[in-house]
Amino acid sequence: MESMGQQNHTALTEFILLGFGSGPGTQVLPFVVFLVIYMATVLGNTIMILIIRTDPHPHTPMYFFLMNLSLSDLCYSSTIAPKAMATFLQDSKTISYNGCAAQLFFFGFFCNTEAFILAAMAYDRYIAICNPLLYPVTMSKRVCVQLIVGSNIWSSTKSIVQTSFTFALSYCGPKEINHVFCDIPPLLNLSCTSDIHTNEMVLVIISGLIIVITSGIILISYTYIIYAILRIHSAKGRLRTLSTCSSHVVAVALFFGTVSFMNAQPGSLSCPHQSKVVSVLYTLVIPMLNPFTCSLRNKDVKDALRRTIGRIMISK
Repeated sequence: MESMGQQNHTALTEFILLGFGSGPGTQVLPFVVFLVIYMATVLGNTIMILIIRTDPHPHTPMYFFLMNLSLSDLCYSSTIAPKAMATFLQDSKTISYNGCAAQLFFFGFFCNTEAFILAAMAYDRYIAICNPLLYPVTMSKRVCVQLIVGSNIWSSTKSIVQTSFTFALSYCGPKEINHVFCDIPPLLNLSCTSDIHTNEMVLVIISGLIIVITSGIILISYTYIIYAILRIHSAKGRLRTLSTCSSHVVAVALFFGTVSFMNAQPGSLSCPHQSKVVSVLYTLVIPMLNPFTCSLRNKDVKDALRRTIGRIMISK
């Protein structure tokens, strides 16, 4: 029996992504919705990256983080959306075993990188508002690069651990993943290993650690920011200072609200439909909204966009 289980495990070369259906057949409506959202995501984030890279004005640390945020949004949406749209139009809906592992790794990597970037942006706002005289030194280009590199190292380490633990399990059938992409909870449900308690603990501990670290940095930064704003005597000055943080607060609320909801629901493993809907929100909708909520609402970025459009019109 043991040898048969090993043979079944090694013979498994693919999974089936059910998407929003329960069997074979095309799913036109989800395909159209995903296509529209993904095109808007690619367009918005690509514009943001090009503006910040080519325009000589928005080269402060905040815009460096915004560019990396847009790059992260673009990458982790691209990890999910193209394959999901392909499966919506196919009867087989298959994804290879190695492809599933790669999708899980890169999704986890870019998602966690986004959390660290949002935390770095909160720290940047804290220094700019609470210690403006030290801002050029504290948030130097070297420090900003180190923050991004550190975020990538943390994210890749966490993603390697989770992917390794998940695919160390035995999968001997059924192989239908009741999701739109390869995520850890539906994969754990497919494992024929009797005890997945260790994997569930690793998922909770590592995900919880990332959320606690990044959200802790954000909460502490904004505690000091609010205290500094309250000390400003002018109401106009308070509003002007607060407006520099508003778009970032919206982005943080959207991202951490949905991610925390996913990780805080003890029944998320057993409620596939809820998990799929919330997953679509933070894998597709939030990356589409970020260029508008966190970037294009910013006056400097809008001015840079107008200058870029002007240069294009003049060159024509």
